[in-house]
Amino acid sequence: MNRSMGRRFLMLLGAAATAGFGLTAHAQTKGPSKPDLARGQQVASQVCAACHNTDGNSTIAGNPRVAQQHADYLYKQLVDYSPQGQAKPARENAVMNGFASALSDADKRNVSAWFASQPAKPAFARNKDTLELGQRIWRAGIPERSIPACAGCHGPAGSGIPAQYPRIAGQHAEYTETTLKNFRDGTRRNNAPMQQIAARLSDAEIKALADFAQGLRR
Repeated sequence: MNRSMGRRFLMLLGAAATAGFGLTAHAQTKGPSKPDLARGQQVASQVCAACHNTDGNSTIAGNPRVAQQHADYLYKQLVDYSPQGQAKPARENAVMNGFASALSDADKRNVSAWFASQPAKPAFARNKDTLELGQRIWRAGIPERSIPACAGCHGPAGSGIPAQYPRIAGQHAEYTETTLKNFRDGTRRNNAPMQQIAARLSDAEIKALADFAQGLRR
């Protein structure tokens, strides 16, 4: 990380810490309640916007689009990014670990609900040469290698199932490709079934799947 990026990271992390502190006082006053979308929008604009945009429609291919993602799934990821006592976080990322750990539990829920409430902008598949392969694996899997159809968990249109399986439709192909490879090599370890499935996929199959999923519409 160069000096300029380092300064930017520290500034953003400071914003995350400030946002978390403010919510702690707020939560002590109000007590447990349903997610506060206004507070979630505030956290998103102060902490998340630089990488994901305030509405969650990231324009940076390496940063996931989180607009219209299931709130329970987003909350789980923020919890997984946060260290638990002396144990390493379940999901490791140098940037996200710092941001997530600076947020209170209530803020994690608020910002997750905010992003879930934002409509996802449509995206398109880009490689016509791999569409057939991506579509086949998505819809039918590869039975002879015990690879299940992606649609079985994430839905035919990639809309996912709340709390269990994330929305994949319209996700940046680059991010999906990186995520599947991280599951495959063990860099990401917070979902055992996905690690097992990704371990059976080739680079070409992962790339085809990622591009096909980017073009799915809910």
